[in-house]
Amino acid sequence: MSSGRGAEQVVGLAVGRGTGAEVARIFEQFVARFAELYGRNIRVERASRTYDSYVSLARECAGIEEIRHRTREDAEHYERFLRERAAAGTPVVFRTAINAQTLYLVRQRLRAVKEDVLDAGGARLLLVRDQAQGFYTGENEHSPGRVRRVTEFSRETTEQVLHHAVRRARRLWPGEGPARIVMAYKFHLLDGALDRWVSDFGEQHGVDVRVFQPDTVNRNLIAHGPEDRTVLVAGNEWGDIMHVVLLDRFGAGRQEEHCTRNVHLHPDVEGLVEYQTVHGSADDLEGRDLVNPLATARAAAAVAEGHAGCGGAVAAAERALAAVARAGVRTPDLGGRHSSGAVVSALLDALAAEADPVASGHPVASGRPVASADSGSPAVPAAASGATGAVPAAVSGATVAVPSATSGATAAVPAATSGATAAAPAAVAPAAPSPVSES
Repeated sequence: MSSGRGAEQVVGLAVGRGTGAEVARIFEQFVARFAELYGRNIRVERASRTYDSYVSLARECAGIEEIRHRTREDAEHYERFLRERAAAGTPVVFRTAINAQTLYLVRQRLRAVKEDVLDAGGARLLLVRDQAQGFYTGENEHSPGRVRRVTEFSRETTEQVLHHAVRRARRLWPGEGPARIVMAYKFHLLDGALDRWVSDFGEQHGVDVRVFQPDTVNRNLIAHGPEDRTVLVAGNEWGDIMHVVLLDRFGAGRQEEHCTRNVHLHPDVEGLVEYQTVHGSADDLEGRDLVNPLATARAAAAVAEGHAGCGGAVAAAERALAAVARAGVRTPDLGGRHSSGAVVSALLDALAAEADPVASGHPVASGRPVASADSGSPAVPAAASGATGAVPAAVSGATVAVPSATSGATAAVPAATSGATAAAPAAVAPAAPSPVSES
């Protein structure tokens, strides 16, 4: 273990309905474990409001106007929370799934992009989803039997997104940078404006950037795959559908196991990073202890390494995930019979067994390369076998301060106390989970 907890690091936490409370508790547990292993002082600052999911709005609201009112309230509160975190110097927030209209109101106002890093057989690919403009953003206008959605694109926002994509690629691939930028937008609908802005940007900055129709990008990916050091900047209509396909095609795993990061480009909050799981709110699983915790564990590791000084946390998490998978400990959506709590306990124990190499900041190399927290999304381990085996138990009996699941206060959570090797947690016999509802 490292000595001296050092300066306090603050991480924001925003919680939505559905399984949000369960996911938030899981995140807090993993952050506490990394803080313990690295001797860091990490405080989780929770938003004072629990934000609606689409399911909770549909279930509880009397009609369209009440849904619109609560959505606007949520958006205003969440935007204020992000602005306050940025003003306080908090660099990172973890958010559980909330209603999509709420998210896109905030993403438009604060000019957000979503990033993911993929490896297509050695060809490095950076996906940047433009969440700040386009057909997902905008306001709804209602009249009897009609909904009119007003959206916009702008040269300023387009250039901000492209500037960010270039900077990000240069950080990811130092000394090389992006070889090309491919943009997937339905630009034919915009009277030549978007492609003119893109052409001007490429000429001014000496970057090979081209905009294509989404179906052309799909055809080229299917026929040839991406070329190395390609930055794929996507209109969110295409990115929302193709993100999961790209994860599957290029070996990054299922969405239930994956986390991504959103970066806000508005000058008031510039650089504020928001991590999220790729899966949605899964309201049908609420209270059933069945939500898959793997993406949340990865998000906590990325936050700990990238923003709280826990070097090697991502690699340590991947080794723990691989060990628990080898032991056959998995939730029903992955073909297992274990509860969410059982998987979390096994992962926390496996992380505790990593104490010496983790705290040194030089984790032992695993069998498969893993991405750093700065890569945009931790790598997913190779498919685990169905074999069962022992999972190392935790070695520390200390308590760690983490925020309570229901308030901003902190509460002591005891760490596992056994130094022995523990068998895989007992299985449950759950019903097969339904698909998630939103992201």
